[in-house]
Amino acid sequence: MGVPAAAAPQLFTPGLAVENQFAAQQQFPAQPDYLNAPQTAQPGFQQQMSAVTDQFGQMGLGAGQKPFALYTTNLLSSPPDPRELLLPPPEIRLPPNSCISPSPYANADPSYQRCTINSVPTTDGLLKKSKLPFGLVLTPYRSLKEGDAPVPLVTDTVIARCRRCRTYINPFVQFIDGGNRWRCTLCMMSNEVPQLFDWDQEKNQPADRWARAELNHSVVEFVAPAEYMVRPPQPLYYCFLIDVSHAAVSSGMVATACRTLLESLDRLSNEDNRTKIAIVCFDVALYFFSMTPDSTDATMLVVSDLDDVYLPKPNDLLVNLSEARASIEALLGRLGEMFQESHSVGSALGPALQAGYKLISSVGGKLVVLSSSLPSLGAGALKNREDPKILGTAKESSLLQPASSFYKTFAIDCSRAQVSVDMFLFSASYQDVATLACLPHYTSGQTYFYPAFNATKSEDAIKFAHEFSQVISMPIMVEAVMRVRATRGLRMASFHGNFFVRSTDLLAMPAVPQDQSYAIEIQIEDTITQPFVVFQTAILHSTCNGERRIRVITLALPTTTNLSEVYASADQVALATLLANKAVERSLSHKLEDARDAIVNKLVELLSTYKSSMTAAGSGASAQLAISENLKMLPVLCLGLLKNVGIRQSAQIPPDLRAYAQALLTSLPSQILVPYIYPTFYSLHNMPPECGTVGEHGLIMPPPLPPTSERLERHGLFLIEDGQTIFLWIGRDAVSQLVMDVFNLPSYDQLRGGKTTLPILDNPFSQRVNAIISKMREMRRGPYWPHLYVVKEDGEPPLRLWALSCLVQDRADMMPSYQQFISQLKDKVNGSSY
Repeated sequence: MGVPAAAAPQLFTPGLAVENQFAAQQQFPAQPDYLNAPQTAQPGFQQQMSAVTDQFGQMGLGAGQKPFALYTTNLLSSPPDPRELLLPPPEIRLPPNSCISPSPYANADPSYQRCTINSVPTTDGLLKKSKLPFGLVLTPYRSLKEGDAPVPLVTDTVIARCRRCRTYINPFVQFIDGGNRWRCTLCMMSNEVPQLFDWDQEKNQPADRWARAELNHSVVEFVAPAEYMVRPPQPLYYCFLIDVSHAAVSSGMVATACRTLLESLDRLSNEDNRTKIAIVCFDVALYFFSMTPDSTDATMLVVSDLDDVYLPKPNDLLVNLSEARASIEALLGRLGEMFQESHSVGSALGPALQAGYKLISSVGGKLVVLSSSLPSLGAGALKNREDPKILGTAKESSLLQPASSFYKTFAIDCSRAQVSVDMFLFSASYQDVATLACLPHYTSGQTYFYPAFNATKSEDAIKFAHEFSQVISMPIMVEAVMRVRATRGLRMASFHGNFFVRSTDLLAMPAVPQDQSYAIEIQIEDTITQPFVVFQTAILHSTCNGERRIRVITLALPTTTNLSEVYASADQVALATLLANKAVERSLSHKLEDARDAIVNKLVELLSTYKSSMTAAGSGASAQLAISENLKMLPVLCLGLLKNVGIRQSAQIPPDLRAYAQALLTSLPSQILVPYIYPTFYSLHNMPPECGTVGEHGLIMPPPLPPTSERLERHGLFLIEDGQTIFLWIGRDAVSQLVMDVFNLPSYDQLRGGKTTLPILDNPFSQRVNAIISKMREMRRGPYWPHLYVVKEDGEPPLRLWALSCLVQDRADMMPSYQQFISQLKDKVNGSSY
């Protein structure tokens, strides 16, 4: 998980904390009284920092060959410290001369590809003994933030691949035979170096092969030659399917969507001026719009036959964005008014999808669906199956499975035709998110959910407009297929994420959005005899401006026969990400209770094995609960996962909210998934004076606190955030000056709780709080725009309970606190020892 630049000074120079604070007090103006509360010390972090200084050799290329030291910690006496989740994963210590490049970018950055274990066991027996899940977590197209290095592009179409296993040349190959051949890292085959590998085609002169990007970078993109194309790169086609029923129009969804799309036309990918766009509206009928390049008029054509959907006109329904711009703008400008008087309450979503498919399936592209109610007419019609009586029971998981086979079958047809579907869902009542999310799931799209959307609340309109605009304007990779290869003896066993598995290991993705994550479980089939193994992910795709490319991501990891090295190299963030994906899958194939049990059982297995193999207690009962230092946050991440809306035990969670949470758990990259299951918690009223101001590495964020209500103070102001929602919690004894400085209100009693936009006031504290909230929204990868809620300590119970449910170290409902959870684990570990 990437460390926010702003946090770097606090993370890596804790010894200077007192000095920095003193210096900061010299630089910053005097603080209001409510900022001078004493800082709470956070134990357990400083002792780690000596280990962290070693980790700057993160890529470990030939350096530091000492074996991993295993540090054991007692979970009963070392409380979780959220700052540990900002540390890099355990370093990758490759044997000397594994890599032919001295480049620091030669091994995969964890934000692109990370493994649950950074020292791979040589045998399946050793892996099974460790009880650690073995898998990869991939985000092949992560967005680039300011300061991120761009992915190098190889433009000469000279692509060296192994003749046998088709691996791409990378920094871990060996050159042999005087540099004329190279040995594949995966299957050891000897291959010829292409003739033009050492030639600069632009300058028509010899080139230095050691400067080639693919020998120095783990993440590289190749411009593909003609043989990588089944057909020439196609233009980009967008078809927007907009619900215009009474619910959609009266909520303001239609007007907001049209305005946002109108303002985003310049941001749609259209560099080659080939992009085409169609707009189809639906309620109890389908409404097509015929647009012509030389006019500002659009003719509406109504199709009311929903059983046999047809296109009412062979052309002018899907139009060139550049040529018909005036007509598209005029239509979007008045679309909201056209259906203003609509009183229809049905939704022909299935027939609308069929119509959109007919429009763009010859080429492929994006179906962007905006729907405000349960589909009720034609193919794919659904019934309300929400039944409060089965919530919280064994039958609840049936509500999380698709109710109709139409959507999965349709999605597979879409995948075959290179059509990807994004769903934006807005219903105030049951909408069957579980069934509708099938479409994005199998077509590598994404689901967005806005329950009870109402555009008269400016916060609702801003959130949807921001996310909708981001999604339709992000660069997308179309007609993609992904394959992960690994050193002989390793096999990709199962795949999690939004795609369709076309053959045993080929993942079909009609369009790959940025910041979407995938998890792959790995099996060890044969004893590995190599000193290190290599995983290589290759994605063949077309860019949105019509260029065929291959993105290649290579990760090399050392092998080991030593169980302590396996434990010392485990990556707790990657493990939590893989467990979240496995839990969702299990809740759908079995029951929600089985998913929760599987998480707890995995932890008990892991802790029991660690105790018997790695501690003096052996198989006897122990007063401690031991785990390696680098895994000490795994139990609290698992507890957060058990308490997440996606799988938590409760009879109060509507199935739509649960299904949406599961869609997030299986698609968010680790950097956003971790706060989603283990929310970030800050104290604002007494944060250090430099927090919220710009430092050398950007905005300085407050130090995170463990998410527990023990840290809440009655006079305080706190911020709780899970990547999807931000809560500003204010204690009932907050002084009037704090309320005035932040909310511009004379007292706590005047303050209203609920969804809000914070004013930016003319005082330093208001500006710092606003800067922290802005930074929080900006630093998470993905298009999400979290709502901000003000929560009063004695305010509305549902809102208070929602905010407190993010404090996952507390006891809630039937779920234990962190201390109780650890005690239960200890009892189970000791119980299984007799």
